Amino acid sequence: MAYELPIRYKSHQRTDEKERIARAAAALVAPGSVVGLSGGTTTTAIAAALAAREDLPEQGLTVVTNAVNIAAQLAMRPEVKVVVTGGVIHARSYELVGPFVEQLLRGIRLDIAFIGVNGLSASAGATTHDEREAAVNRLMAQRARRAVIVADSAKVGVEAFAAVGGADLFPMVLTDAGIPDAEREALRDAGFEVRITD
Repeated sequence: MAYELPIRYKSHQRTDEKERIARAAAALVAPGSVVGLSGGTTTTAIAAALAAREDLPEQGLTVVTNAVNIAAQLAMRPEVKVVVTGGVIHARSYELVGPFVEQLLRGIRLDIAFIGVNGLSASAGATTHDEREAAVNRLMAQRARRAVIVADSAKVGVEAFAAVGGADLFPMVLTDAGIPDAEREALRDAGFEVRITD
């Protein structure tokens, strides 16, 4: 299995791109929604962007996450109801994995889910380095009315170990302008709607 930097180190990589993706993602969320956030640096940035929205105090928001760092980040916002899935903590990513996560997710519905990945390609779809995280990400996406892959362009064209899903599960991809034209066209040909953030 590929070595993966702990999230505390990865959070300093490509921060501008991730913040742009996060702002675009937060703009897709209607007040009062139930939002799923997988673990990862881009989804952590989305949590910060959601918490910064000025319309939350009136309508509120529910966030369901398997990432303990995201839950802690949002716990200080009384207008955000935070639902943590339970499970076993994956030390490198702060993500909760295992059957407890899946048991909770099977009992809920999400309006929109943002899923971070380690790789995204037209042929393999969304992938991660860890099969347990892939299973949780897949189920979170399946429980959402709308599932969106959030990945900076450095992850596009990359294929990691464990499959999460393709365009049938993730109709939309949010990425940055660094995506190569050929990769963008290949993803679109595979059925993904690719949105480039500015």
